[in-house]
Amino acid sequence: MNNTSQTKLENENTESLDVPNLEGLSSEKAADLLKQYGKNSLPEEKTSIVLTLLRKMWGPVPWMLEVAVILEIVLGKYLEAGIIGALVVINAIMSTVQENNAQNALKLLKQKLTINVRTLRDGTWKMLPSSEIVPGDVVYLRMGDLVPADVALASGQIMVDQSSLTGESLPVDVSQPAPAYAGTTVVRGEAAATVTATGIHTRFGNTAELVRLAKTTGELERIVFLIARYLIILDSIMVIAVLIYAVISKEPFSVLLPFALILLIASVPVALPATFTVATALGAFDLAKKGVLVTRLSAIEEAASMQVLCTDKTGTLTENKLEVADIIPFPPYTLMDVIKFGAMASDAATQDPLDKAILAKASIEKIENGYVKTRTKFVPFDPAIKRSEASYVINSQTLTVVKGAPQVIISLDKHLDGKIPDAEESLASKGLRVLAVAVDEGQGFHLAGLIAFQDPPRSDSASLIQRLKDLGLRIIMVTGDTLSTGRAIAQKVGLGVQACLGSSIAANQKDASTDCDVYGEVLPEDKFKLIQKYQSSGMVVGMTGDGVNDAPALKQAEVGVAVSSATDVAKAAASLVLTSPGLSNIVAAIETSRQIYQRMLTYTLNKISKTIQIVFFMSIGLILFHTFVTTPVLMVLLLFTNDFVTMSISTDRVRPSPKPNRWNVRAVVLGAVILAIPILALSVSIFIYAHDFLQLPLANLQTLLFVMLVYSGQGTIYLVRERSHFWHSRPSKWMLIGSLADIIVVGLLATQGILMASIPVILVAEVLGVIALYLILLDFVKVFVFSKLQLL
Repeated sequence: MNNTSQTKLENENTESLDVPNLEGLSSEKAADLLKQYGKNSLPEEKTSIVLTLLRKMWGPVPWMLEVAVILEIVLGKYLEAGIIGALVVINAIMSTVQENNAQNALKLLKQKLTINVRTLRDGTWKMLPSSEIVPGDVVYLRMGDLVPADVALASGQIMVDQSSLTGESLPVDVSQPAPAYAGTTVVRGEAAATVTATGIHTRFGNTAELVRLAKTTGELERIVFLIARYLIILDSIMVIAVLIYAVISKEPFSVLLPFALILLIASVPVALPATFTVATALGAFDLAKKGVLVTRLSAIEEAASMQVLCTDKTGTLTENKLEVADIIPFPPYTLMDVIKFGAMASDAATQDPLDKAILAKASIEKIENGYVKTRTKFVPFDPAIKRSEASYVINSQTLTVVKGAPQVIISLDKHLDGKIPDAEESLASKGLRVLAVAVDEGQGFHLAGLIAFQDPPRSDSASLIQRLKDLGLRIIMVTGDTLSTGRAIAQKVGLGVQACLGSSIAANQKDASTDCDVYGEVLPEDKFKLIQKYQSSGMVVGMTGDGVNDAPALKQAEVGVAVSSATDVAKAAASLVLTSPGLSNIVAAIETSRQIYQRMLTYTLNKISKTIQIVFFMSIGLILFHTFVTTPVLMVLLLFTNDFVTMSISTDRVRPSPKPNRWNVRAVVLGAVILAIPILALSVSIFIYAHDFLQLPLANLQTLLFVMLVYSGQGTIYLVRERSHFWHSRPSKWMLIGSLADIIVVGLLATQGILMASIPVILVAEVLGVIALYLILLDFVKVFVFSKLQLL
């Protein structure tokens, strides 16, 4: 034996470690290997906040505003250029702050306690930070330790909980020279091991690399781009019409260029990104109160569209705790005999999950443990012989009990001739873990019975699955356990029983129509491919999980949900983190996201409708009546009074959608156009009345039309906020306050002649009354149109 293995472990109050034939590394050799392989940790990508801010000013919406700023500067209108430029910067800052907050949340989730490892260096056992160990190091593992790297056992044997890495609920036995993997936990035994891989080269690291490569497509960015594109098309049509008018009427371009600029400003959805950000941020605060932490804001919006939810089994739908599921005694022994003998062959000190389950069952059945005092021998479960054994002296007679793998225990009973009872196959087919119990009372071993174990479903899993189905989601169970185990749990929680192997995912990766309710024996890369398969067919996919093995799929999915017991890696990869056990809070997340969708649909309908009204109205005023119906200053003021007050939509009181929402931008635009046409007709009618009958001077006429645009814009919000009649739900307090303040402030500005020519109070009141009555009548048209376009 090497004398270095007898050295006292520094910094730990424990006995000497007996590790034969292992010398470990010298500090010099370890330093060289550290330079070669790097630290035993995962690299983190750092994103510059400046670059993030600049990206927020790059896109279709910022481009339109930035062009407007340039044109204003060229025209010498520096105040207007400054105001529009401020809009670009404010929106970029708001988006960057929210994204930075989400990244900070991720950093907090990634923070871990420093793990120290018993390492043999320079002939001495030392406690070293796990980040400093290198391939070739000798480490010593004990119960409760986190395996710091991929290792190969050199001596001893341990039981390792790999559920965080593989998803399997049962721990596995590891003995020389088998490997143990980074990120797993030692639940029993002691062993010396040689480090074989560190950092990103470990199995844990490979999974983390999949997480880094995973990338979701932002649904929110696509929606904003599509809406902006439609508005740009509308604006371009009007600008071309105005330029044609300029050529025909021989109007100077120096006069019409500012007007074209007004059209551009009017069509830009300035507050659209900001409103989406505010709505999702408020939703994140609301979800935090309901036990859901949001680490990526866009996931709230995407959860509204989620159609498929892939859920892990262990610790998500099940308790991740073994219990006795069934007991089958064989005469002359009774059920209580089997429990008693099983308890006699168990010991709580081993912390073996199966021993703990049997002893818990014995306690429930009130089987006394007085027999422990007469125990003369106990051999814990040995992976080599696949059984545990105990001997007792009862009434001067020796009684020996054994429990273990059915094939091993049955072979001890000479009366059975090695025949496995049909009951064992029946229990195994149900996905249960089966142990056999035998007893020797002096005449050889006799099979006493079988004990079956299960990781039971959570009490709320069945009702939760049904609730998710009622919300229109397809639920798929994904597990590292066997098909039979997955199928059995799926049946108990109300899922289908059509089961497929994880290996079939790659073979059918382009076929999302495969009707599998359960995928068993799934590897981390299989989960990753499963998410990609559904995404490639155009579906929005959610994934729940708790282990390292789930992290790549959690990152790849549009909606990655880490359950409360999840590892740090899983939480960091997910976009939603549940803070209470089970999946019940995911219902709140889906309903909240669908409420946000309804608010954003309201904002989008309102914005497109008002854009059409304003842009077409100004163009008609110029082309048919040769009049500038507004000024650049009034148009910028209109942006503030309309777009930014309508941000209160993000607080509106709405009902969640009954089914998954998908943004059908064409239907939204069509619905907005149909509503905008009669509102445009009203605007033209008010213009004709004021111009021809009241014969208002141009400045006063522009004030009246500004008031009309503001008030009709406010009315449009209440017209489109309900998919049914507007009186079916009450708006939020902040929306009502915002609208009331808007109406009062604009009325005061108009009647007092602030920033515009003054008009009489009675005229302002008449415009307000006409618009209110007209929109009430238009509400009946809206209900019919929304129903036909399925804007629900």
